Amino acid sequence: MRKILVVGAGKSTSYLIDYFLEKAELEKLHLTIGDINPNGISSAIGNHSACTVLQLDVFQDEARRKIIANNDIVVSMLPARMHMKVAEDCIAFAKHLVTASYVSKEIKTLDGQAKEKGLVFMNEIGLDPGIDHMSAMQVIDRIREKGGKMILFESFTGGLVAPESDTNLWNYKFTWNPRNVVLAGQGGAAKFIQEGTYKYIPYHKLFRRTEFFEIEGYGRFEGYANRDSLNYREAYGLEDVLTLYRGTMRRVGFSRAWDIFVQLGMTDDSYMIENSEGMSYREFTNSFLPYSSTDSVELKLRHYLKMAQDDIKWLKLQELNLFDANKTIPIKNGTPAQLLQFILEDSWSLNEEDKDMIVMYHKFGYELNGKQHQIDANTVVKGESRTHTAMAKTVGLPVAIATLAILNKKITSPGVQIPIKKEVYDPILEELKDYGITFKEYDVPYLGYNPESVYDK
Repeated sequence: MRKILVVGAGKSTSYLIDYFLEKAELEKLHLTIGDINPNGISSAIGNHSACTVLQLDVFQDEARRKIIANNDIVVSMLPARMHMKVAEDCIAFAKHLVTASYVSKEIKTLDGQAKEKGLVFMNEIGLDPGIDHMSAMQVIDRIREKGGKMILFESFTGGLVAPESDTNLWNYKFTWNPRNVVLAGQGGAAKFIQEGTYKYIPYHKLFRRTEFFEIEGYGRFEGYANRDSLNYREAYGLEDVLTLYRGTMRRVGFSRAWDIFVQLGMTDDSYMIENSEGMSYREFTNSFLPYSSTDSVELKLRHYLKMAQDDIKWLKLQELNLFDANKTIPIKNGTPAQLLQFILEDSWSLNEEDKDMIVMYHKFGYELNGKQHQIDANTVVKGESRTHTAMAKTVGLPVAIATLAILNKKITSPGVQIPIKKEVYDPILEELKDYGITFKEYDVPYLGYNPESVYDK
């Protein structure tokens, strides 16, 4: 019996757990799920003969080490900041490790020890990062194999609401960690390279500079830049590429409306609002506006933003109940970002019948035999329910498939790594097709950097 430990059973683990339990008998697996709140795990999972559910606090060193030592491979679905304790134990007890998170500087320091012990520490094997790496490298390697030279790469991913569940003016609902959405783009300027020129977008301008693109059958989308598009230039072998841009995808109009929160200061997470507990939504909004003995909160905000009463952005703000004097915030000494998150969750949480949608889009520009070519590729994945979401599917399934491949010695290269090698991405992408995660590719005329880019119009 091979033993798999999953640490953390949050929203992204539904398909992951299902995959292991469906394979348990054939692959001789026993799954242990350790979570700080095991009561939140369904009885159907807990009562499965191939599964053990237990309470686990990763900050309790003795309990954590004991359970890790008793398993063959560890899947950490914890927040990224908590991986290191698990990773150090995996080194100590010679256990393979799989995470969906970005490789941290701390995890990188374990590369030598992992290689010495022949351990696979696979990271960034979820959606974005994860499926984006694998699908991009598969096309890039194919272009190179036929003699092509990459000159452009763009990639965008969005966790969105499915069209049939799109019921608000923002065309958006939370399908992932709401805090990450509220804090998106903070922590430094976004940087990328465009036609050989380095470009930087500071946070206060980030949501004013967007690109537009069409996804067949799903309409028009916009994308804003990720914080560091150049982070994977070396890993992808794109050191000489003229344009490299990675971003986040939303429906058209979202970014311009979101920029209002940025300009007001509502997304700031650096200080506390001392009187936040019991504050009404209206009082929260008013706290970012100048004092006036005569003007209403609505009038002050429209004046501050130079916004007409029939502006769609104004209607979007009204839809969030930002001027409601009866709705209150229960958070004590919260930051502006925390209070905004609470208000948004009130409007943007998925309802029981809602479905989410993942959209990923790549653009590849290359030269071959003296001519320039372009390939556009995209995938759209819809969720089944509020628990079995497209986000959980596209994050959890690659993690699960990679975990089993490591156990079965199909992935053997040791060390701290991401899924950019052919031995990793080819079989995982092939198996993902069985679950409806496939990419459509289109050969289109080479256009270079998106001519429809918007720069502070």
